Amino acid sequence: MFEPITRTSTSTAVFDQIASRVLDGELSAGTSLPSERRLAEAFGVSRPVVREAVQKLSQAGLIDIRHGESTSVRDFRRSAGPELLGQLLVRNGVPDWSVARSVLEARQTIGIHIACLAAQRATAQSAQAIRDALPPLFDSDDPVDLQVSALTFWECVVDAADSIAFRLIFNSLRHAYEPTMTAMATVMIAEVSRSDLYESLSAAIASHDADAAESAAATLLGAGTAAIIAVIEDLQQHDSE
Repeated sequence: MFEPITRTSTSTAVFDQIASRVLDGELSAGTSLPSERRLAEAFGVSRPVVREAVQKLSQAGLIDIRHGESTSVRDFRRSAGPELLGQLLVRNGVPDWSVARSVLEARQTIGIHIACLAAQRATAQSAQAIRDALPPLFDSDDPVDLQVSALTFWECVVDAADSIAFRLIFNSLRHAYEPTMTAMATVMIAEVSRSDLYESLSAAIASHDADAAESAAATLLGAGTAAIIAVIEDLQQHDSE
């Protein structure tokens, strides 16, 4: 069931193997994990390494540790946090488009509110930082570079919104999304090529026009979401043929 770890004996490698099997459904909710000793033997690592990995799995909401009882798998849909989105988004090197859609839908909803807050709270300094993030969105036609520039732009917008809660949510979504940028390049070009909308959003925030900021953000972020939905619909149609 588990593969010996030959290249590195780290708790992260153990965590990744077990987490992958939980997320794939190979280890379903309620399943008891083997004992610490047996896991160490299966992975070919020391028990302290396994113990550390098990603690990480518990912190991630993937397993339930009860002293005196067996360690069991939890339903991650009910117990895990957004830090798992990165592992869910790409499975075996291939994007899960349904997860991608959910990430972009969440990003769209949250991004609109962040844009409004930024328009209400932006200082001269934070508004200038947003303007300074615009040139790379005009100067490149590489879809991966444009995605990187778009994330930098939105980071400045989040900073202008001055909300630690939204900042942490943004961090989780960004960390989940960044590893997929190459795979998502041809899809997300529909959004990241819209330099005119980034400029409109920047201007709305600088002028403290919350309504205009909301409109620009909704149109901009909606472009990426619509592109992903189109991909999913094409895949579903292909599967039904």
